[in-house]
Amino acid sequence: MQLALLSGAYQARSVIASAQRCVNLYPQVNQRESFMMLPQLAGAPSILTHYPTPGLTLKATATDAGWRGFYRANNGTLYGVCGSSVYAISVSWALTKLGTIGTPSGGVSMADNGTTLVLVDGSTQGWTITLATNAFAQLVDSTGSFVGADFVQYLDTFFIFNKDGTQSFYTSLSNSVTFDPLYIANKTGYADNLVALAVVQRQLWLLGEKTTEVWYNSGATTFPFQIVEGAFIQHGCIAPRSVATQDINVFWLGQDPQGHAIVFQGANLNAVRISTHAIEHELQSYATVSDAVGFIHQIEGHMFYVLNFPTADKTWVYDVASGLWHERMWLDSNGIEHRARPATGTAAYGEFVVGDWENGNLYVFDINSYTDNGAAVRRIRSFPHVVNELKRIMYRQFVADMQCGATTDPSELPQVELRWSDDRGVSYGTPVVQSLGQVGQTQTMLQWQRLGMARDRVFEVAWSAPVMTALNGAFIDVRPAAS
Repeated sequence: MQLALLSGAYQARSVIASAQRCVNLYPQVNQRESFMMLPQLAGAPSILTHYPTPGLTLKATATDAGWRGFYRANNGTLYGVCGSSVYAISVSWALTKLGTIGTPSGGVSMADNGTTLVLVDGSTQGWTITLATNAFAQLVDSTGSFVGADFVQYLDTFFIFNKDGTQSFYTSLSNSVTFDPLYIANKTGYADNLVALAVVQRQLWLLGEKTTEVWYNSGATTFPFQIVEGAFIQHGCIAPRSVATQDINVFWLGQDPQGHAIVFQGANLNAVRISTHAIEHELQSYATVSDAVGFIHQIEGHMFYVLNFPTADKTWVYDVASGLWHERMWLDSNGIEHRARPATGTAAYGEFVVGDWENGNLYVFDINSYTDNGAAVRRIRSFPHVVNELKRIMYRQFVADMQCGATTDPSELPQVELRWSDDRGVSYGTPVVQSLGQVGQTQTMLQWQRLGMARDRVFEVAWSAPVMTALNGAFIDVRPAAS
């Protein structure tokens, strides 16, 4: 019988409901065609195939530690902040230090108007980069209107900033980095502070602690922005740096007067919950979620919303294409799981560039690399419960439906492990290893035999082989017992 994989990561509050981990693998829904003559042979052999998440290829290393943000400016140049240093990053991955900012860690935000890039870091200061020359300077405002910000956005010739700890946001003058004390307004629909800004479809999303409003450029001469009538969302943001945008969508980790730690996707003046009960149970178990950092990247049409939790040391990823979640992690030398190495990222120079949260390494995501800068990547997939009215089942054979023989190095001996739990997913036995096949051994059958009996069993496969793999699911040969 086929043991199908039909979902992503789903570890329920109780493992008797579901104990499915999906780590460093993303499920892709397969196209299933129909044929008039032989419908039983139509399309893919499984609904989902699990592919390895991209590896990391090192491109440069900064002398500072901890990348905080990237921005691809309208002059085509990539800019990044690592530690307290600001860099221009060339197409050949040369790092040119432009200057330093006042804070060594935490989030940063950048935007440009085609002439000047503005950078803020949550302090009362700001900085500018002249795009024509890369000249770096502290932002000086003689009117006293600029008071720093956590976020800067650009919309319709205006730089827009939040005013930390208030309901207010303020803007520059048009096509300028100068300010007018009257160019300020408040988020007014609810008495919560404004914590984040996002711009999509030429609309300004004001995310507060408990609610969200949407504003637009009305063209008024006194203050250019006004609220979109009727555009009020009853969910706010608990983690300001979790906010990320893609196309018409805004993603964030939310909260409202009823609770917190639900992930939302906003579009067309509405927001929908995209986290599952299992994800929400996991997130609400963390001591801190307000430090979550989000970014979005694309792989072959999959848009992934990546959420890093620094304090909890976890990474969760939502696939917009499939609506499924998976985990990402790396293992240290002691075999302990940590959050994925990329802290932040953006698209530039035909690549997706990411920065390490722990050191100065700058990488690109690489779907043809199966290591994290040479370090092994552990991939794990747990299966659904196998039960037959809680009667004993005898397991004659487990066959993993995986791509094998993809290594190109005859000296490599890639392996896959199988282990299982007979206490409904609470604990697992010792893994049993099989070969993934050497060069060209594409017909390798991953079989484990004489696996004993259980009333409720959960299987799990895992591997760290630095080769192309893909997992459809498994087939099991079972015989029901009488009791």
